[in-house]
Amino acid sequence: MGIALLAVPLRIFAQQVNSAPVIAVTAEIPDAPEFDASQAEGSSSSQTAPQQPDAKSKRDLAEEQLKKQEQQRVFGVMATFNTTGNKDALPLSSTQKFQLFFKSATDPWPFGLAGVISGIGQADNSYPEWGQGAQGYAKRFGAAYSDAFIGNFFGNAVLPSLLHEDPRYFQKGTGTFTRRLLWAASSTVWCRRDNGRWGPNYANVGGNLIGAAIARAYYPPSERDVADVLTDGVTVSVEGIAGAEIIEFWPDIARQMKKKRAEKRARQAAQKDSASQPAATH
Repeated sequence: MGIALLAVPLRIFAQQVNSAPVIAVTAEIPDAPEFDASQAEGSSSSQTAPQQPDAKSKRDLAEEQLKKQEQQRVFGVMATFNTTGNKDALPLSSTQKFQLFFKSATDPWPFGLAGVISGIGQADNSYPEWGQGAQGYAKRFGAAYSDAFIGNFFGNAVLPSLLHEDPRYFQKGTGTFTRRLLWAASSTVWCRRDNGRWGPNYANVGGNLIGAAIARAYYPPSERDVADVLTDGVTVSVEGIAGAEIIEFWPDIARQMKKKRAEKRARQAAQKDSASQPAATH
């Protein structure tokens, strides 16, 4: 082992003689004895070993970023777990993409949203074959939640893992109102990839269409043609655009609301102070 340790700096010196990096390399040599002998069985394994802790730390950092995302809500109700304001957010592994999907799908928000959609459908008597009453509402509720679950399963978990696309919405947060509006609208067809580049959002578009196609199995027979699949797929995409717009501008709305509350408290405090002061005597 001692011979091997002596040979390392000599070999490095022979390869990089008269080059600046030699100082940096030799400065790290005293740390070598800290490594286990099993990590230096071969030259290839000794070169790749230092990269493993780096990869692990990146996974841990991505997990930490994901945990912060899972606390995000609009109005304290609407879950926005698939959103990040960090432009340098690390890519998610396939496991993390599935975990993010499951967390979003089992949150109370999609169930509440399905309940509202079902109530509207019940009032409009959409899909009359389902009837009214508790049975009709249950069918509409099941269809509404299944639509969201299946579409997100393929659009936010399966296809992003296969196509190496990031299922999250990256908030722009800065720039003119028009630029941010267009940025949010384009997110349904344009996304960031795991390698950091941007390209067509095949996963989202494909997931919406796959979800609409599978939904034909539980919708009434009158809603099972190709036109219905395309209509439902486009409708879900438009709803996604509306959601992205809300998410993009929610921080601005929240800041404005906070500012107004602070101004209101300041006025109330000023009025309280003026009322507590004794009347001036002449």
